[in-house]
Order: sequence, then C-alpha cells, then structure tokens
Amino acid sequence: MVNPSEGLLLCWSIKYHIRVDSSRVGAKMGVYAVAICLFFSLSVVLCLRIPNLSSDIEKDAILSSVCHPGNQPNPRTLRSDQLTVLINGYSESRIPLLHSIAASYSASPVVSSVLVLWGNPSTSPLTLSQLAHNLSVSSWGNAAISLVPQSSSSLNARFLPRLSIGTRAVLVCDDDVEVDLKTVEFAFRMWKGNPDRLIGIFVRSHDIDMTRKEWIYTVHLNKYSIVLTKFMMMKREYLFKYSCGGGSLMREMRKMVDEMQNCEDILMNFVVAEETNTGPLMVGAERARDWGDPRNEDSDGDGLRLVRDVGLSSRKAEHRKRRGKCITEFHRVFGRMPLRFSYGKLVSSVGEQGLCKKGTNLVLCDH
Repeated sequence: MVNPSEGLLLCWSIKYHIRVDSSRVGAKMGVYAVAICLFFSLSVVLCLRIPNLSSDIEKDAILSSVCHPGNQPNPRTLRSDQLTVLINGYSESRIPLLHSIAASYSASPVVSSVLVLWGNPSTSPLTLSQLAHNLSVSSWGNAAISLVPQSSSSLNARFLPRLSIGTRAVLVCDDDVEVDLKTVEFAFRMWKGNPDRLIGIFVRSHDIDMTRKEWIYTVHLNKYSIVLTKFMMMKREYLFKYSCGGGSLMREMRKMVDEMQNCEDILMNFVVAEETNTGPLMVGAERARDWGDPRNEDSDGDGLRLVRDVGLSSRKAEHRKRRGKCITEFHRVFGRMPLRFSYGKLVSSVGEQGLCKKGTNLVLCDH
C-alpha cells in the first residue's frame, strides 16, 4: 500500500522533472501533473484514515444492483417444489467440514442448488480456486454446489436476494451444523404450510431485564421468539425486505450488524415479525450435529476444538451480552418490539403416549 508521504514524494519528483525538462513539457502541463498527483495523495490519505470507505462504496454498489427491481426474477418463475441452500463460510479450518455439509445438502431431492457464500476476503485466490473446484465436483445428488466469494466479511451479505436464487424458499445455514436430510425435507413441508413464517431448529428468546431496563438475549424452556441462522428457512422475499427495504431505518440497523459483526439473524427475525406479527416455528430434528457449540468436548482428538473455537458463540458470556445489545438497539430504531413468542415444536411423527402393563412394568403401549 502507498502511504501519504510516498504519494507527496512522487508529486514533487514529477514537478522537479518537469522543471528541468521544460523544453519538452510546458508549464501548464506541469501544473496539471502536480494537481493530479496531489489528488492522488489526498485519495491515499482518505483511504488510510477511513479504511471502510471503499468497502462501504462497494457495498452500496452491490445493494444498488441486487435491489433494482429489474434485476429480480419474476416471482411466477420461481420454483416451489425445491429450495436453495445458502451456506455461510469463513474459516479455512472448517473447509473439510464445509465440503461434507454442502455435499450432504446436495443429495436431498428438495434442494435445487447449494450456494457457499465465502465471507473471508483475505483467503488467497489459490485457496478459493481449489475450494470452488472441490465443491463443484463434490455434489452427491442433482443439486449443483457453487462457491460465491464475497467482497467483504459483512454478515448482511448472507441475506442478499441474489439472482441465482431461483426458488421460492431458501435455507440459510452455517458451515458447522450438519442436519439429516429427513429433517430438511420435513422442515420444507412445514414451510410450505406456513410460507410467511421463519422455520428453524435452533431457537432463542428475548426478555427484559427490569433492573437494568434493557433487553436481553436468553433461552426459555417453554417458548422462543428467535430462530438462528444455524438453520433458518424462509421465503425469498424476506431477503429482499432485509437488504433492500425499510429505507434509512434498515440501513441504520444493517450498519449495526456490520459494526457488531453479529446479530444478522436477530435482525431478520425482527423484519419477519414486523411483517407478520407472528413468531417463528421450531421443527424437531432427527439429527442436528452442531460442531461449533462451545459445549462440545474434544476428548477423542477429532479436531473438534479447532472447529468449535472459531465460532463467535464460543465466547458465550460476551456473545450473549452483545446480542442483548443488538435487541435493545433494534427495538430503539423500530420504535416498538415486534418479536412474538411461539410455543412447542412441530414433529415428524407422533407415537403412542399411553402406558400399558407388560409383564411387571408399565411401558409405552406401542413398544
């Protein structure tokens, strides 16, 4: 990177050479050249003092493109019999696990395509090239797997309404959570019956701390109001509402997500609850392996700690505090609390609950 002093030195060097070679370069041309150099140096200074300037401009350009109505597909052309999986990827240490998870999703008959949204701009071009190739040939079914490198690490990018999403439903998920395909298919069936609601497996709640008079992020055993992006199913239109709607208020809240490097899932829950005035729906999973959960124990040397410790949620106390702050700030900007509680969860099968005497024991009658 060029520093300001180097830029100014370059300008004075040009000015000096113009003076000593004035027979070939006129004075007016010399003034123009120096002006251009000074502009260059000023630009360098601005870029160094405002490191996010070019990034912000780039984000605005991307939003302007994807949010233009002409760049969105006709809703009538979107497939309703399948969904698009959006996997957020960042850590290179998780790439082997990412391969396995993406391949697993691609094997489901309800999955149209898998997009791996790579949000680590510092990953080398060689690594990205290898990752893109390996993903493209790792599909276990008819769904293609594609790598989509992001120009920034913004978590807002996982909710961009990309033109490549050709389905009515999308599944937003993380690169460290493995969910069995039966659960994916069951969740999709539940979404079809409730297309305006968020569907998920991992849930949390909001609550109020009356002592401090602030919102907190917590877990309730009997209710929930937030679905996490470990596994979040929704209709495509919500991507557009999150990224393109809401005017200055949504821009302010998306900026908070960037500043906190967290809470994009909470903001999506706010957006949907504001739209529907209902809470999300939780579905029961047959198998949902969360490699990034800090409660995992690395006792068998399978490299779990390397995967687990990458996650934001591994710093549990600070993580909850930051997310509570997000809820408080989103509430302030919205002007009200749109989150709504839901109770219970949807299950794929219902067994007999009555007890019968068999031998000397009381057991479930269907056992």
